Amino acid sequence: MKRIIIGTAGHIDHGKTTLVKALTGFDTDRLKEEKQRGISIELGFAPFTLPSGQKAAIVDMPGHERFIRHMLAGAFGIDLVLLTIAADEGIMPQTREHMDIIELLGIDKGIVVLTKKDLVDEEWLMLVEEEVETYISKTSLKGMPIIAVSAFTGEGIKELNDFIEKLTLEVQERSSQGYVRLPIDRVFTVPGFGTVITGTLWSGKISTGDTVEMMPPQKKVKIRTIQVHNEKTNVAYAGQRVAVNLQGIELNEIKRGYLLVTPGFLTPSFRIDTRLHLLKGTRTIRNWNRIRFHLGTTEALGRIVLLDRDELNPGEEAYAQIVLEKQIVANKGDPFVIRYYSPVSTIGGGTIIEPNAPKQKRFKEEVLEELTIKEEGSLYEKLLHEMESLNQDIFTIDELARKTGSLPEHLTDEMQQLIDDEQIIELKQSQYISRQK
Repeated sequence: MKRIIIGTAGHIDHGKTTLVKALTGFDTDRLKEEKQRGISIELGFAPFTLPSGQKAAIVDMPGHERFIRHMLAGAFGIDLVLLTIAADEGIMPQTREHMDIIELLGIDKGIVVLTKKDLVDEEWLMLVEEEVETYISKTSLKGMPIIAVSAFTGEGIKELNDFIEKLTLEVQERSSQGYVRLPIDRVFTVPGFGTVITGTLWSGKISTGDTVEMMPPQKKVKIRTIQVHNEKTNVAYAGQRVAVNLQGIELNEIKRGYLLVTPGFLTPSFRIDTRLHLLKGTRTIRNWNRIRFHLGTTEALGRIVLLDRDELNPGEEAYAQIVLEKQIVANKGDPFVIRYYSPVSTIGGGTIIEPNAPKQKRFKEEVLEELTIKEEGSLYEKLLHEMESLNQDIFTIDELARKTGSLPEHLTDEMQQLIDDEQIIELKQSQYISRQK
């Protein structure tokens, strides 16, 4: 059965948490301060059973501008979004910022939910629907349903459930084959059990008894127990919200933003090469500007090195190296978001081309050509390039998979083609030598 993660998005007090409760029966505000202030501060999570019996999970993301970094931690890894807009207020600043983030992360499936329908008359509702439809038509959610509901009266909730069900059929199932990546969004202790982390399993699968690596500290830990939807299980798969009881590590050794990964799969880095895109309507950034970098549940300060220009204007994109102030763990092809250092605002994002980059020289044609191959080249061309750049004579298919951001099983055809073209020689199973060496 397909595993689905749904996220809420939208301005503060537009009814996201109330909507989640109407859909699932769960109140995702768990902190005392959230109850007192009536706003979401941290990420909330709720299991969700669709009419067909399909299991899903909802990540309820805070709407206040002060907590955008928490929203970002939840937005990475969702399959579809419920963009929530209060019918009595319409589009507001964090509606737009959340929508910008959704687009930067490549999310193009979702439903626009007009909440608080019971507070407005039909004429006003029609005006808001027109405004929203015009706005959404210029975003990645163009053509997605717009549904008016009232969590107070229950009107529209069944229809919303049915639309969510239909959209889940269009969601591409994540592969549970290959490497494990589990960004951590919460860490706590349970008396009698020890350290527990939670997160969305991005790829691979985990099983009770597995040894995984905590990154960036590069510490191996053992999985003692696993829970999915508050139920104990022996195996969890990509696309599920999980709670994992770990053995061999203490609470004070883990932070939000760390990852559990397959041992030896990823390497922490201070430098990443990227294709960087600036949002329209934001500000120009200049070489060496300080920014806030977001990937998964990780937030890090860093500086932008523009590789072919001195400044990047709104709506433009370019190759850039991001020099970070702390190590992060990334893979090729990962989307990321950047926010201006001060005053804080979302200004752009992009795609990671090289997660473990050397210090790059600016305005060097060979650097730009190499990044073009890594970004736009065929898998065959990328393999050829990586083999030529490896400082070793013999290499394995696992090494090439890591260098190209692929799974080993996805390289079989290209490796055979390289052998047929007399570019490489297979020494023994999964070991090769380049004829160019």
